[in-house]
Amino acid sequence: MDGMSGPHVIRGSVSLPEAELMWRFSRSSGPGGQHVNTSDSQVELRFDLARTEALPEVWKQRALAKLAGRLVDGVVTVRASEHRSQWRNRETAAVRLAALLAEATAPPPKPRRPTRIPRGINERRLREKKQRSDTKRGRTGRDWG
Repeated sequence: MDGMSGPHVIRGSVSLPEAELMWRFSRSSGPGGQHVNTSDSQVELRFDLARTEALPEVWKQRALAKLAGRLVDGVVTVRASEHRSQWRNRETAAVRLAALLAEATAPPPKPRRPTRIPRGINERRLREKKQRSDTKRGRTGRDWG
């Protein structure tokens, strides 16, 4: 490899397997000089989520469910074209994919357990409510005779 910065860690000891990453390079769209017509700096990184062995099975199922809208035949695709150098775009794409997978494989949050309101607080609330209602009732201009 041409000195890519180490394995991109998803979470814990799990990282993106370099062998399972499919790279494609093409010309970036947008403005540029003469050089832009000859350099394939846009990077498309594809990762076969459905068939990978690198992720624990639970994570894989979670990711497949969460990314269902982004997958094409179980393959997730990330594009990067903001840098002028292909190498920097590769870095960006790999980091993006790692972040995407980290988010998609995260365990669901713990369900919220509702807490009970202490009786004293509830009673105080009702007492204040009644007081307020009496105050407002006393403001009517009618003569209670």
